[in-house]
Amino acid sequence: MSDAVVPKEPTLHDLYRDHRGWLETWLGRRLGNGCDAADLSQDTFLRVLASAQPIADMREPRAYLLTVGKRLLSNFYTRRSLEKAYLEALAQLPEECVPSPEQRWVLLETLQALDELLDGLPRAVRRAFLWSQLEGLTYGQIAERLQVSERTIKRYMAQAYEHCLLVDL
Repeated sequence: MSDAVVPKEPTLHDLYRDHRGWLETWLGRRLGNGCDAADLSQDTFLRVLASAQPIADMREPRAYLLTVGKRLLSNFYTRRSLEKAYLEALAQLPEECVPSPEQRWVLLETLQALDELLDGLPRAVRRAFLWSQLEGLTYGQIAERLQVSERTIKRYMAQAYEHCLLVDL
């Protein structure tokens, strides 16, 4: 019988222990805020936990964490931009029409989910879909705004609907 030690498979705990500080520092430099960096670092490891990627198969764990972290950072900035635009729009409303803090939260969450749902669509397709769904514009009006044919708008809308049906949220 051999006394050879079998190397232990790396675990999420090992990955977290070995790389959390580095990732948090990297995120902190980009955000300029340690609290947001800590949150995004935790979210990164949650995404790794939820992914199908076995930790033992990770050849370059920092590169993998960096990829996930960059995506979350991009989502963070997109969300911040959405929140800013939403709050600016709220400031234009008469006080009696301003939603409650709870309603604001639900609306912001919905906007974020919509943004994630439409992620990956070309800009013109996104715009056509949003103008149709949120502003109620006709295909002709959208075609005029985008300076394309109505037939192109029909293709854009079909592409957007198909994307929404196939996306895995």
